[in-house]
Amino acid sequence: MKLHILGICGTFMGGIAALARELGHDVEGSDANVYPPMSTQLERLGIVLKRGYAAENLVPPPELVVVGNAMTRGNAAVEHMLDERLRYVSGPQWLGETVLATRRVLAVAGTHGKTTTTSLLAWILESAGRDPGFLVGGVPANFGVSARLGGVSLTPPSASADGPPLSRFAGEGRMSPPAAADFVIEADEYDTAFFDKRSKFVHYRPTIAILNNLEYDHADIFPDVAAIQRQFHHLVRTVPRNGRLIVNAEDARLAEVLAQGCWTPVETFGVDAGDWRARLTAPDGSSFVVSHAGSELGLAEWTLGGRHNVMNALAAIAAAHAAGVAPADAIAALATFRNVARRMELVAEHAGIRVYDDFAHHPTAIATTLAGLRAKVGTARILVGMEPRSNSMRMGAHADELAPSLADADAVVFLKRPELPWDAARIVDALGGRGRTAASVDALVDALLAQVHTGDHVVFMSNGGFENAPRRFAAALAAKG
Repeated sequence: MKLHILGICGTFMGGIAALARELGHDVEGSDANVYPPMSTQLERLGIVLKRGYAAENLVPPPELVVVGNAMTRGNAAVEHMLDERLRYVSGPQWLGETVLATRRVLAVAGTHGKTTTTSLLAWILESAGRDPGFLVGGVPANFGVSARLGGVSLTPPSASADGPPLSRFAGEGRMSPPAAADFVIEADEYDTAFFDKRSKFVHYRPTIAILNNLEYDHADIFPDVAAIQRQFHHLVRTVPRNGRLIVNAEDARLAEVLAQGCWTPVETFGVDAGDWRARLTAPDGSSFVVSHAGSELGLAEWTLGGRHNVMNALAAIAAAHAAGVAPADAIAALATFRNVARRMELVAEHAGIRVYDDFAHHPTAIATTLAGLRAKVGTARILVGMEPRSNSMRMGAHADELAPSLADADAVVFLKRPELPWDAARIVDALGGRGRTAASVDALVDALLAQVHTGDHVVFMSNGGFENAPRRFAAALAAKG
């Protein structure tokens, strides 16, 4: 089938493209913003990319248009698609009906940590010999692709089957190995498409679901945190009785979601509370002891750091255990885990200066990431270049929390593009001499170069391309000598 994907360079839609290509479809797509790592992956797969959203991109007409949630009415390609009565579907619906319906789905939901936790869970299952399929909102270094189909799937639901794919082991909290291949999916609460305003994750019908955390975000579509909780409860309603919910025991908002109704066995996790716990044996979280129901199960040692990543690991270990993977095997897999691109990715080191690229979109994520780095580097200076790019950031929904989230930074250069609709001066003022603004990426790079010294750690934080700022800074640093 000939598919055209609108918004193909988004991390989710790029994954859809990879899966469709693996299924044997003829895939092409359009996007206005083409940048790595997704553009690189698509080009490697031989998928034709068309820049922009001209109506001509859909001529001759494809057999199916898969529509990304960044598409809106008024977009030239969307208007042409509707005028010509082309067959179309949202990305999440296509995924749910075409791929997930014949697999056992393990979904990872939450405001923070979805990509890392999804990658962790996929790697644990891979290390256990499960050959999982997955779709991740990034490119996990262990796999080199953001999505793949994985192993053999179930007989389609319309055919006869011998009962549910999961059954409990007697006396244990695990489930038997599935007849279906496992598929691990990053379950986003953002809306599905311009014609379907439900959260993406309601299309996935998971058997095992992680609820990692819940905070206010996506101010462009959710009026308040209660609206997000309502969508999370819609997800909870889709998890079967013979499935499992893996829930952050330290998150009061998730407890409120479950209080609305829960029909599935729940296991909890947390550093300080829950069925699954961690005792840090290194202050930066690079090693920790995992325990379950009060019994210590093993020591985890890995290259990641930060309390938030320890929480992500606990969630992945608990979900893998629910899928039948022994905790000792899951813990051992952490040692060989390599994180996703742009999650505190070290992109360069020159003259004792380390440069990182981090996908930051929310004050809590900024604070926990910097706290993890501070625990690792001690008193070394941390410099931050920040772009407020997410819809919530651009709208100013998180403005009051931004300065406190940067407490561990010694200096901050804040990208204040002319079109930013709110005044960033109050954030700079609140940083007490540690902050300044820059009107362009060039100016931001120059400002960081002017104050960086040997031994510093420079972190670029944005959930967009940031005009390749980390690598431009690294190149300028190298040229400076």
